[in-house]
Amino acid sequence: MVGTADGRVRWGILATGGIAAAFAADLVDLPDAEIVAVASRTEESAGAFAERFGIPRAYGRWDALAEDPDVDVVYVATPHSAHRAAAGMCLEAGRNVLCEKAFTLNTREAEELVALAQERGAFLMEAMWMYCNPLVRRLKALVDDGAIGEVRSVQADFGLAGPFPPSHRLRDPALGGGALLDLGVYPVSFAHLLLGEPSDIAARAVLSEEGVDLQTGALLSWESGALASVHCSLNGGTPVTAAVTGSLGRIEVPQGFFYPDRFVLHRDGQDPEVFRANPADGPRNSLKHEAAEVMRALRAGETESPLVPLEGSLAVMRTLDAIRDRIGVRYPGEDAAPRLASV
Repeated sequence: MVGTADGRVRWGILATGGIAAAFAADLVDLPDAEIVAVASRTEESAGAFAERFGIPRAYGRWDALAEDPDVDVVYVATPHSAHRAAAGMCLEAGRNVLCEKAFTLNTREAEELVALAQERGAFLMEAMWMYCNPLVRRLKALVDDGAIGEVRSVQADFGLAGPFPPSHRLRDPALGGGALLDLGVYPVSFAHLLLGEPSDIAARAVLSEEGVDLQTGALLSWESGALASVHCSLNGGTPVTAAVTGSLGRIEVPQGFFYPDRFVLHRDGQDPEVFRANPADGPRNSLKHEAAEVMRALRAGETESPLVPLEGSLAVMRTLDAIRDRIGVRYPGEDAAPRLASV
């Protein structure tokens, strides 16, 4: 069991941006969670974050947090271009890790993190909070139980209207910029959740002058005959909806599909059924469910979560690599071609 004698799990937070702040705020809803340290690249940023959330220790260096023996698990909230370095540093130091998505820049880096975690016997999980959302879990259970028959197609999109200037991190190749890794990871992960890893991938994109994707569409296919259409954009606001159609019906998820407040099940020949989020689960955009899953797994002595398994995160990265290969996006420092999904 990980945690203090009273059962509390002690968190460290690495990075101090918006997602780190949202995560810290949601940990308040978990009475057995305690944030004991925060780290940033500067003492000023770490200190301000610590003061904001009442965190006792603030470090101006990542390695100081990684080496803090009072930290049970580190939440890595850096841009994904730094996930390999930050999460790897924490795993090397013996810390358990929850790492933001996209898991890494590419499959090679993801495989390195997984191998390192296994070598150290440490817990590692991608922070794909959608998979931990109670209503999304209910949707998956219905599909798995055959509520709509055999899955024929999946559709999901995530687009922001922008415009984002060239100086923005989303346009910066050095930070893994582009729509795919920042936004497209959600539609791709939704398709993986319901169908697993695709057997074939086609994709097209509109690239910026910097060489990152401003808009990407991909068609994923499976040996079963199922297809998934996924789309992401930095230059057009989309509905951010999802749908899954089967041989006996369909499920429609309205705006904000990866943190839904409801979805509608349409069974052939029956009235639609509306499934709503339980108000007791908290705000629909709460990150507490993934934090609770990490703490449950740590107490159970598990090194990965069945809700967000490491092989699933690797499979998503293989798909993202394949899409990038199709659209011609490479990032600085990638010393080898992205490892592609088997097609």
